[in-house]
Amino acid sequence: MRTHFAALLAFMVATGCAIASDVVVKGAGPDDLLKLREGPGLSHKIIIGLPNGTRLTRQNCVTNDSNLWCRVSLADRPGISGYVWADYLAPR
Repeated sequence: MRTHFAALLAFMVATGCAIASDVVVKGAGPDDLLKLREGPGLSHKIIIGLPNGTRLTRQNCVTNDSNLWCRVSLADRPGISGYVWADYLAPR
C-alpha cells in the first residue's frame, strides 16, 4: 500500500498536480494589490486586486513566460477564483 501511495504522490508532483493548500497574499507593496487574473499570465484580464493578508486556497500551479502562476480561490468566497503570481503567496 505504501508503494502505491508513494507512486501516486510522485506522479502528482511530476505532472504539476497539487493538493489544495491554505496560503496568504504577502509581499504586495503598501499601496499595491496582487492581481487575481482569469488565466496564468499578464495578458489575462484582472478579476480583482488582493491586498496583503488575503486568505486564499491554492490549487495547482503552472509555469507561463518563466513565471510560476497558481490557481487560487478566496478562502471566504470560494466562488471567486483565478490565477496569481506564486511569488506573492506564503503559507498560512
